[in-house]
Amino acid sequence: MTATDTPERGRPAQRQAEIAEHVLQHGSVSANDLAEMFHVSLMTIHRDLDELERQGVVRKYRGGVSAQPSSVFESNVSYRLRAAKEEKLALARRARTLIEPGMAVMLDDSTTTLEVAKLLEDAGPLTVITNFLETIKLLSGVQGLRLLALGGEYYPTHDSFLGVPCVEAIESLRVDLLFASTSAVSGRYAYHQEQEIVLVKRAMIKVAQRSVLMVDHTKLGRAALHRLAPLRDFDLVLTDGKAPEGTLQEMRENGVRYEIT
Repeated sequence: MTATDTPERGRPAQRQAEIAEHVLQHGSVSANDLAEMFHVSLMTIHRDLDELERQGVVRKYRGGVSAQPSSVFESNVSYRLRAAKEEKLALARRARTLIEPGMAVMLDDSTTTLEVAKLLEDAGPLTVITNFLETIKLLSGVQGLRLLALGGEYYPTHDSFLGVPCVEAIESLRVDLLFASTSAVSGRYAYHQEQEIVLVKRAMIKVAQRSVLMVDHTKLGRAALHRLAPLRDFDLVLTDGKAPEGTLQEMRENGVRYEIT
């Protein structure tokens, strides 16, 4: 009996966890390949994929499954945590230089700004406001930081708090600096797939004296369903050295201030 044929692997929960891990690593995969890999029927695989889609881990398409974003679906946070890690770290290092002691800094629920949070251990005294549970957990024990958690409805796919209560909490504040990211930039605008995310990010932009958009090159020249904001609404756009020259030229022509990390 091979490892693939072990009884443990045959249990639905265990198999689904391994399927999710495989899809998160590879981005997308066909249902036939999964059935062959796990030595189960195609019908069983589709039941597994239905459950993973219900959990928001993956999305199904004809003949397969994907963890990658589309114009109407944002990726699960588990997939986003793995994507463009080096580029996000470079963006975060530049963002960290903009933070001064005594500031009130807001971080959105993106995995890009999570990298900024990881650099704040020696940033105090500082007030940090966020709706991202991963950032809340990371910073909760850091000395010198005052942490304000934005409440609302919890969305497991994003591991964050959204909705009307979150927007109202944001609107009651005024911060020195906002770091935000989004899933798509096209032309003169930033976009996102989900309206709940858009409403929260718009509220954040409005209460920030300065706002910085952090987008690695994989997000440039992509489409998403909802227009978030004009790029000129941000005081600075940070991107990495792999950004297409055409996109950078378009930013220059439209008066968007940007930096390459």
